[in-house]
Amino acid sequence: MKLRSLCVGIVVYSLTAVVHAESDSPHPVSDNDFYSTPSGAEVALGRALFFDKIISGNRNISCATCHHPLAGTGDGLALSIGEGGNGLGLARDTGSGDDAVNERIPRHSPHVFNLGAKEFSVMFHDGRLSVDDLEASGFNSPAGDHLPLGLNSVLAAQAMFPVTSSTEMAGQAGENPVANAAFEGRLAGENGVWDLLAQRLRAIPEYVVMFRDAYPEQISTADDIQFKDAANAMAAFEGAAWRSDNSRFDQYLRGDRQALTGSERKGMKLFYDEANCSSCHVGKFQTDHDFHAIAMPQIGPGTGHNSEGYDDGREDFGREAVTGDADDRFRFRTPSLRNVALTAPYGHAGAFDTLEAVVRHHLSPVKSLRNYDASQVRMPSRADFDGQDFVVMNDYWRLEQIAQRNELAPVSLDEEDFGHLMSFLHALTDNGFLDNRRNIPSSVPSGLTMAD
Repeated sequence: MKLRSLCVGIVVYSLTAVVHAESDSPHPVSDNDFYSTPSGAEVALGRALFFDKIISGNRNISCATCHHPLAGTGDGLALSIGEGGNGLGLARDTGSGDDAVNERIPRHSPHVFNLGAKEFSVMFHDGRLSVDDLEASGFNSPAGDHLPLGLNSVLAAQAMFPVTSSTEMAGQAGENPVANAAFEGRLAGENGVWDLLAQRLRAIPEYVVMFRDAYPEQISTADDIQFKDAANAMAAFEGAAWRSDNSRFDQYLRGDRQALTGSERKGMKLFYDEANCSSCHVGKFQTDHDFHAIAMPQIGPGTGHNSEGYDDGREDFGREAVTGDADDRFRFRTPSLRNVALTAPYGHAGAFDTLEAVVRHHLSPVKSLRNYDASQVRMPSRADFDGQDFVVMNDYWRLEQIAQRNELAPVSLDEEDFGHLMSFLHALTDNGFLDNRRNIPSSVPSGLTMAD
């Protein structure tokens, strides 16, 4: 009788655990979670623009260089190599001679899966672009009142900014008119960054036809083309191409209880319970869209921020730089975990090269920070950069400032449970994106190469 009672108790406990995990897991993703389906003409235009170097100052880099389909919509590097680099993904270098990159981009290139969903209202690691109905443009952004009207989504608004960055796409002052305008802060208006790029698109007959087809009610002649139309098209392409909601986890949420293995279901319970992952990675896309300080290592050139007593600009204060609130120091946006196994490296500076490494960091953030293994970083070597990339990590006092801001309590998992948790995270992969070649065009209207 005692043995039977024990067995019954184990069964009841197991069922209770599964029910608890299922009750905390989100509702299935549906069409209503996304903006209306764009036309085929708009998607085709956006795809061409996304892969075309014509919208970079020196015509040598496209959006796809740092958000490539074959690199999980990122680039595989800890810190992206922007304007002036050569090659794609892990093969990309920092260029050479007068054309070499001026500096590394200070933050990791994030993935773009599901950014066409309505709930994504904040962009960039520090959230400096967000939906704001009080602004004329509908968005709070670094461009302020200069951001044009008529942007269809926050994803479209985001597409307005990489082209204005000297290190990302514009180039350095003196190299081209776009770079000069960016250096002088002339984004909008005649011969501003966005107008100069629109002029280039107006001069390409194939693009004029594509813009007319995509926006027949707005564009009838080349002169009607504005860069905000290009941004809308690129956002339409990204939203359609990288909507990812058919992982085995999605299938499970839609009622297929055989979609997840036993290990994955145990991992799901850990995710939504003891491991406390869902305190931040909550909702349909596993993000609270908020900002948290979790002792993430700071590598690379930094964003110009300095703790008291320093003036080298090597730090990155994250959300504080946007809000001005010192309590936001070292807080960064919670990323969505959809396709997380495909989107390495991880962290705002790409400091963790594997999913296992970043998950272990979450379980013990301060210990992980203090024992960080710098050998895992994936960046092309260059003598004048290499000594600068770990300035903060090699400074005990600065490291402790990051550690003291940590908000994440440590979690103890044995190796068996850790394996279950990892299994669940892999179940968030939509296998339709294991081969993403369908989203790459064979050529672009400008006639520029797509090889590097």
